[in-house]
Order: sequence, then C-alpha cells, then structure tokens
Amino acid sequence: MKNEGMVEHPRRTAVLTVITGILLGVLVSRSSVGAGAIGMTALLMLYPRRPLAQLVASEIAHAVPLTLIAGMGHGYLGSINWPVLIALLIGSLPGIAAGSLASTRVPETTLRAILAAVLFVVGARLVV
Repeated sequence: MKNEGMVEHPRRTAVLTVITGILLGVLVSRSSVGAGAIGMTALLMLYPRRPLAQLVASEIAHAVPLTLIAGMGHGYLGSINWPVLIALLIGSLPGIAAGSLASTRVPETTLRAILAAVLFVVGARLVV
C-alpha cells in the first residue's frame, strides 16, 4: 500500500496541509471529530511515503495544542462535563503509554491495517 503512482509536490502538499489544519481546527472545536480520524487520514493521503509512526507522532503533536485550545474555549463557555473528562483521562493516560510502546514494536503493515479498520468503524458509525 505504498501508493507508487502518487507523486508528492512539496509546495502543493504544504498548502494542502495548511488547509487541512484549518479544517481540523474548525471540526475539532465544533464537534471533536477530526484530530485523530480525519487528520490521520489526511496525512496518509498527503504524505503516502512517510513512515506511519512518523505521521502518527506528527498528528499527536498537532492534536495536543489543537485540543487544548479548543478545550479551553469550551471550559470558558462552561460546557465541560468534569466527571466525564476525569474518567477519560484516567483511562487515556495508561493507554497512551501502551500505544506508544506498541507503535515502536508492531510492523508498519500491521499498524496500517489496524488504523484502516479503526477509521472504517468510525466512518460507519458516523453514517449510521
């Protein structure tokens, strides 16, 4: 799944990446959909020859400030459910450690298959 026919054009790719960032900012702040699912899909399409682990790391590094700023905005508006947030963080923090370790030990083809399956399920749930 290397996308041999796709040629990266650095300037075009940079412009599309900025546009993707704008769209993700709007989507994440309005619906929380985007940072992981749409962002990772966009990066895979824009940078098909980059190692998956590098794209995942870039997306995570992007998602942290993006969601922090969106979260601060929602906090200012008073729309955060604090018990839900705390429960999510309690589960997510160990998950981050496990996922980071696994991503360095699992073959790239397996990671791509897992990512494709997750994106498919998320897409199907959004349609249904």
